[in-house]
Amino acid sequence: MMFDFFDVVGEGVEFLIALGSMMGFLGLIVGILGWMFLGQFQRHKMIGVIVVSIILLGVCGTFTGLKYFHIY
Repeated sequence: MMFDFFDVVGEGVEFLIALGSMMGFLGLIVGILGWMFLGQFQRHKMIGVIVVSIILLGVCGTFTGLKYFHIY
């Protein structure tokens, strides 16, 4: 009974790490596109989005979300 609980918690943590990886990729893409096409005030915000996305990718792993969700 106790092993089932830890398996479910482990799967949940694995899902959150994969989701963080995908959010990092999405944030990086949106940040770069926003930095290229938006005005000066929004560029500073997009640089922040890019930095946070790089940190998120560093913590969660670069290809973890792609492997977990089977995106090739």
